[in-house]
Amino acid sequence: MSTLRRARYQFKAHPLTLDAVIAAAVLLCMISSAFAAPDGDHGVAWGARPPNTLSLLLMVLAAAALVLRRRSALAVLAFTGTLALVECVTGDPRAPVAMTTVIALYTVASTTDRATTWRVGLLTMTVLTAAAMLAGPLPWYAQENIALVAWTGIGATAGDAVRSHRAYVQAIRERAERAERTREEEARRRVAEERLRIARELHDVVAHHIALVNVQAGVVAHVMDRRPDQAKEALAHVREASRSALDELRATVGLLRQSDDPAAPTEPASGLGRLDELAGTFRNAGLPVQVARAEKDTELPAAVDLAAYRIVQEALTNAQKHAGTGAKAEVSVVRVGPNIEVSVLDDGAGATGATRTGGGHGLLGMRERVTALGGTLTTGPRYGGGFRVHAILPVQTRAGAEREPE
Repeated sequence: MSTLRRARYQFKAHPLTLDAVIAAAVLLCMISSAFAAPDGDHGVAWGARPPNTLSLLLMVLAAAALVLRRRSALAVLAFTGTLALVECVTGDPRAPVAMTTVIALYTVASTTDRATTWRVGLLTMTVLTAAAMLAGPLPWYAQENIALVAWTGIGATAGDAVRSHRAYVQAIRERAERAERTREEEARRRVAEERLRIARELHDVVAHHIALVNVQAGVVAHVMDRRPDQAKEALAHVREASRSALDELRATVGLLRQSDDPAAPTEPASGLGRLDELAGTFRNAGLPVQVARAEKDTELPAAVDLAAYRIVQEALTNAQKHAGTGAKAEVSVVRVGPNIEVSVLDDGAGATGATRTGGGHGLLGMRERVTALGGTLTTGPRYGGGFRVHAILPVQTRAGAEREPE
């Protein structure tokens, strides 16, 4: 670290020391100026007009007051202004005590607002100039009197400019910090949304097929000895369900790995086009499913198509797990005005509505999907037994939901 940088660091760490150095330098300048006569035979004549004792005392007191200018700028300005006023009226030859008033006025302007600067600056300029012109020993038009107007104006203007620059730099710094915080918060939000999306997608992919595998495995264990042909058929369904689970899982993971590839697909292949195939897997697992559709001519956005398929898949999975033996399910997909309505009903009496709605993430995941698209979801037990899932999805999705892959 160079000597200059070390000195700047020390002065920033100890501002009172810096003010003491400035006060000493100002005192030296005032005493030197007091001994100089500007109108000598050969220009400035040094030592031609030594100041009187009162002027020396005023200079020392005014310079000493500058040490406290950061702690109480207005008080220091009032004190140095009073000393300068006394000097303007009594000093002959006049000593430059007003120099300390200019520095104090600069400090006030750089640390207060512009309105205060204008009021204090005009007051200081008017009082000092009027006193010097009206009660001073020099003629009213003397250049020393006119100089008071210039120097006080320069002090106030320079201080206001420094204050404005500091405020501008601080505003830029705050905007940069705020923008950085906003970027970090946005990044955290996107990460959280992506984690939720991945968890929801993996749950829908895995839970459905694992539930079917579990049912078919139970069938195999029950009929293995007595009906081997039915056991073989159940094992075939287990193999098909596991293969489908692996395919969908591979497709989902592949999307995550190819997120930077513009040519990569943005959605898994699942959609209402595979609704009949989905219903068939549940029929093979022992859950009779009837499908009614009245939206065949509707062009659905990819996000809505996938969400509708996942809702049906999750609702049928819950029915398979909770409805009990002998239950039947009905699926309907209907275009109603600007919306697609998806309903899944079952007449099972196995689990109560409270059991189905409590715990797990299936219903929560369905609700998140529907809410992200701006739709509504209603779930609950049916009168007389069974369970009902009803979703209303807008065909025209919000832009943000349409861009975000599910």
